[in-house]
Amino acid sequence: MTKTIFEKSIKGMTGVTLCEEEISADFLPQQFLRKDTPVLPEVSELEAMRHFKELSDKNFCVESGFYPLGSCTMKYNPKVNEYLASLEGLTNLHPLQSDDDAQGALELMYRLQEALKKITGMDAMTLHGSAGAHGELCGMMIVKHYFKVNNQPQRKKVIIPDSAHGTNPASAGMCGFEIVKVNSNSKGQVDVEHLQTLFDEHKDTIAAIMMTNPNTLGLFEENISEIAKIAHKNGALLYYDGANLNAIMGITTPKKMGFDIVHLNLHKTFSTPHGGGGPGAGPVGVVETLKEFLPVPVIDYNGEKYVRNYDLKNTIGKIKEFQGNFGVLVKAYAYILMKGDRLKQASQDAVLNANYLKEKLKSYYDLPYDCICMHEFVLSGDRQKAKGVHTLEIAKRLMDYKFHPPTVYFPLIVSEAMMIEPTETENKARLDEFADVMIKIAKEVDENPQNILSAPHNAPVKRVDETNAARHLDLRWKPEPKLD
Repeated sequence: MTKTIFEKSIKGMTGVTLCEEEISADFLPQQFLRKDTPVLPEVSELEAMRHFKELSDKNFCVESGFYPLGSCTMKYNPKVNEYLASLEGLTNLHPLQSDDDAQGALELMYRLQEALKKITGMDAMTLHGSAGAHGELCGMMIVKHYFKVNNQPQRKKVIIPDSAHGTNPASAGMCGFEIVKVNSNSKGQVDVEHLQTLFDEHKDTIAAIMMTNPNTLGLFEENISEIAKIAHKNGALLYYDGANLNAIMGITTPKKMGFDIVHLNLHKTFSTPHGGGGPGAGPVGVVETLKEFLPVPVIDYNGEKYVRNYDLKNTIGKIKEFQGNFGVLVKAYAYILMKGDRLKQASQDAVLNANYLKEKLKSYYDLPYDCICMHEFVLSGDRQKAKGVHTLEIAKRLMDYKFHPPTVYFPLIVSEAMMIEPTETENKARLDEFADVMIKIAKEVDENPQNILSAPHNAPVKRVDETNAARHLDLRWKPEPKLD
């Protein structure tokens, strides 16, 4: 087991040499000064580097192996994007610089928002959102303010499919909306008859429908045009959760489907590294009628220079300091420039990869919806569960083969769900390797289930009491109590 850096500490060891001259702290108020010497590890620079290298080697990432985490679009992120975002002219900018002194940055953001408008079909865009959920919150704030300005405060309900991402009801709830669930039909898509019934029942109290298309099952909503007509006929807005945009780039747009608002996940679709809580970016696009509700400032071009425009009549205000996560925006713009008109090919390859894996695995696991999928698909481990092996055990066994487990137990409408998204960046050889391991595990359920139930065998952390670990987290080193 890896020792903590405190356990590697040797008294008197140091990794840095400071000026011998005593530094006065008289300028600091007394209440901010330490009374006791901080407890810090005493290690050399070399030992500190070895320690953190050892920790990093235990981490799994896209560069380590296949990462089929459904709904997360864990594609490979070209390192040139990182290089470009670290250019001195970009990293040394200050967010309080004047427009005249930041024309390069403003032009980059303007060109990015124009590219995103073209990709989504939307008429206006903000780049402020810090992440998908933050963009989602921004979008729902726009919905709320739109109906307030238009004297329809009674619209306090939002319809959300039973297969939706958990952030959808959370974002709507944070804006004070009441959630109304619409059921899925036998094809795993929104039940249009039930949707119509909900509008008949709730009449003019519905503010919006929040949807993902393709949905969380990886299935394209074939009735999306009819759904849009129902929403608009009843005065509601149609909101697009852009988590699955990677399946449709260059093929269609949310605008063509009838959506009024869309949030994007730049850190997913446009290849910016994400995980561990960040970084992220969640731009929001809207149709023309909602343009004046965007947060400020928006980036405009007046024919001579790029400017930050604060003059929107019905803006929801400011949702993020300065201009969002600028470094993430740079990486996304670099990715779009690099792909160009081949963004469509990226989506086509993602769809091809998902269907290829689905066909290879459907004989060994249950496939609740046996039809052509988009960029991801959902298997069920019910067949294995009947033999005493749950989906969670299958996920843990995959770790022994150096594969990151897929998303498990989501969406909730599929029992023992495994949501697999290969993305377009994996080649056929890697997909075949993953399929072979999944098939091997399925056979192992019949021949040697105990080997799965005790997995993982090779991971840094083996079986733990997950309930106890969740309730009693121990994430901080504490010194041993001194004995008298």
